[in-house]
Amino acid sequence: MTGQNSTVDIILVEDDPNDAALITRVFKKHNLTNKIVLLKDGAEALEYLFATGRYAHNPSHMSPKVVLLDLKLPKVDGIEVLKRLKADQRTKNIPVVVLTSSSEDRDIKTAYDLGVNSYVTKPIKFDDFAQVVSQLRMYWTLINKPYEPS
Repeated sequence: MTGQNSTVDIILVEDDPNDAALITRVFKKHNLTNKIVLLKDGAEALEYLFATGRYAHNPSHMSPKVVLLDLKLPKVDGIEVLKRLKADQRTKNIPVVVLTSSSEDRDIKTAYDLGVNSYVTKPIKFDDFAQVVSQLRMYWTLINKPYEPS
């Protein structure tokens, strides 16, 4: 979706190809597809965000406006990704929005205890899901003022 060295607004960590396609379609509608990176599992997300493994060439100062993180991911689950992001000085200030199908109280509490910035349950209906994604995009890329260390 984006060149590895260009500015990244959104990192989408989503293993479901249908959900990823819908989210990407909403972003495309708003001309944002050139500033998003799609990562398909938790291990790939950690490699990308910490510039290791196949992403070792990424600039270590890369900081997206927001990470949209599914919880139910292969290899490394979303809770572990969130835990590592919020525990590391280099990534702790990156806003993370959990965008997941889980509405379990245990998952919500754990995510907030680890420092998630927002927790959103994916709506089942296509139109509702598209609306939620559009609102997330607008808030996190246009309205929210992120912390940008110098």
